[in-house]
Amino acid sequence: MRKALALLSALMLMLGSLAPSAARAQGPATELVLVRDAETESLIRAILHPLFGAAGVDAGLMRVMLVQARPINAFVTTGNRLFINTGLIQQSETALELVGVLAHETGHVAGGHIARLPEELRNAMIRSIAGMVLGAGAAAAGARHGGADAAGALVLGSQSMAMGQLYAFTRAQEQAADQAGVTYLDRLGWSARGMVRVLERLQDQELLAVGRQDPYFRTHPLSRDRLEFLREHLARSPHRDAALPAAIEQGFAMVRAKLDGFIDPPAATLRRYREGDASAPARYARAIAWHRSGRSEEALALLEPLIRERPASPWLRELKGQILFEAGRPAEAAAAYGEAVRLAPGEALIRTAHGRALLEAGGEAGLRQAVEAFEASLRLDRAQAFTWRLLATAQGRLGRMAEAELALAEEAMLRGDYAAVRRLAARAEATLPPGPLRLRAQDLRFAVQRENMTREQREAEDAMRRRPGR
Repeated sequence: MRKALALLSALMLMLGSLAPSAARAQGPATELVLVRDAETESLIRAILHPLFGAAGVDAGLMRVMLVQARPINAFVTTGNRLFINTGLIQQSETALELVGVLAHETGHVAGGHIARLPEELRNAMIRSIAGMVLGAGAAAAGARHGGADAAGALVLGSQSMAMGQLYAFTRAQEQAADQAGVTYLDRLGWSARGMVRVLERLQDQELLAVGRQDPYFRTHPLSRDRLEFLREHLARSPHRDAALPAAIEQGFAMVRAKLDGFIDPPAATLRRYREGDASAPARYARAIAWHRSGRSEEALALLEPLIRERPASPWLRELKGQILFEAGRPAEAAAAYGEAVRLAPGEALIRTAHGRALLEAGGEAGLRQAVEAFEASLRLDRAQAFTWRLLATAQGRLGRMAEAELALAEEAMLRGDYAAVRRLAARAEATLPPGPLRLRAQDLRFAVQRENMTREQREAEDAMRRRPGR
């Protein structure tokens, strides 16, 4: 019976944690560290958008989130969210491996697999509970007649059957995602070599203890049939030796070096990307390592030649702006970020960084330019709580208190602090002149009235009120 209860608990955990990642990432007790980086997000879009196009998936409906974690993993959750570990990029030997994993995840999205998983989990739980009820009845009858072995066998058998049916369902989903993934790759003329290589590497982990296995291995069951199918497909594919577009290959190498530089200890980065390596990714990683070591001049000395070699790269200008800003030189940083904005006008994160440098540089003209930069960033992506706060700061320094309170209300809305939204929106509405801003304040105030809030919003507000210190 104890084994049966343990299996049932496992099922309940799976059901309860079907989409925990996004909730934890957004909640006050954060367990996931989410990373925002314009260059990395641009690379992922360059891969996913063609894959989504080949699959007939609307890219605008998906939210892609980058998680700072070393293990190889990527997974889709409910709510059209795709999570990608930084470790998947850092540990991929080639861009094709990253492409292979994202093609597989696209197969899950297009197949609607996550939408079907909750029902399958519930069915497995129901089968488990039914077996336990029958087993309990049999145990009571057996106790009256001097034995309960048959009851125990009935309980364990029902649990094993429930888990077996669930695992069969997930294995079938993995095989379907593989088949769909290689179809999308063929449509794009991209090789499936990377998908094969990832599974071969994961196969080497089968004998490792569970705690040492990459999460991707545990969340994407590996079977011999999957690997054989992919190898056979690759052998007959006309694209087996095809190269990816040069922009993706080059972008991947630079992004991997960037993540290594920012995530790994500087000493480890400098050991991996040694002084004698004159490649662009190696110099990029070393510049970041020097910057993180507090040696901004050495970092800039490495970066400047790279900028001259790649004058069209907004990411190198962005890094220059970051180094200058964190070295206490905001006016020079604003100039570097301005160049990055010119080269990549559609990147919201770069516009926010530009505005922040202008904000710190000070002066009324700079503050007005900062407001313009933040507003341009928010037109591209309104779900940036930090940008709303920076906009509020700039508006406050200009004496525009009503606009500042409205921006703080927008930030509070994104953070789920609905009491603050009501308070700030009401104050902004009372002093703003008639027009779009006052209407927005009214919209925010109405949206967080208890009778207009969704059940999830009411639960979030109640949880916020119960937090210590509130």
